[in-house]
Amino acid sequence: MIEDAPPGDFAADHGLASCSCCGKLSPVELGHCPRCGKRLHLRKPHSLARTVALLAAAIAFYIPAMSLPVMDVEGVGTAAAGGSTGGSTIIAGVITFWKSGSYPVAIIIFTASVLIPILKILALIWLCLAAVGRANGSTHSHALAYHITELVGRWSMVDVFVVAILVCLVRLGNLMTITPGPAAISFATVVILTMLSAMSFDPRLLWDYKRHPA
Repeated sequence: MIEDAPPGDFAADHGLASCSCCGKLSPVELGHCPRCGKRLHLRKPHSLARTVALLAAAIAFYIPAMSLPVMDVEGVGTAAAGGSTGGSTIIAGVITFWKSGSYPVAIIIFTASVLIPILKILALIWLCLAAVGRANGSTHSHALAYHITELVGRWSMVDVFVVAILVCLVRLGNLMTITPGPAAISFATVVILTMLSAMSFDPRLLWDYKRHPA
């Protein structure tokens, strides 16, 4: 297995760095890639620090994303009550769809907007701990978790897309008006921050720790 290979079998032990732009393998002492001019690094600079910082920000935004209304609906009923608006959180929307019998829609929204962000945050926390030797599991399982996290993260924007489509399509004058709620911005921020966090994490750190444990 690669994690049991001797240190000399790794490019980093020979001072070779793969360019993050074109992929060319060059001596890191050159400073810049001879093919495209991109700066060379053996590992992403401050990878763990940036990953943890972005992850902490994502967790902070996740709270209002779940607790605040994701969209405000103003219709005839609310207008008669003095023009107030009715807000719906993500969880409330899932419950509403489920009670109305729209089970596939409820499951999709719950999976994409509640389950996936939580699992992605937990996976990134696990990977950060694994990179410093504070989490159990094989390097293969850690790498698989990283690739899955990076792959499915982009599908967490379902709720934001739904709100955007409703705002564009539902124009019924005095009958109904739909506007994005504050949670829509928070939720979009969570998705962006978790994506940036996954991009900042350097999975090669997992093998580095296996080769040179503290």
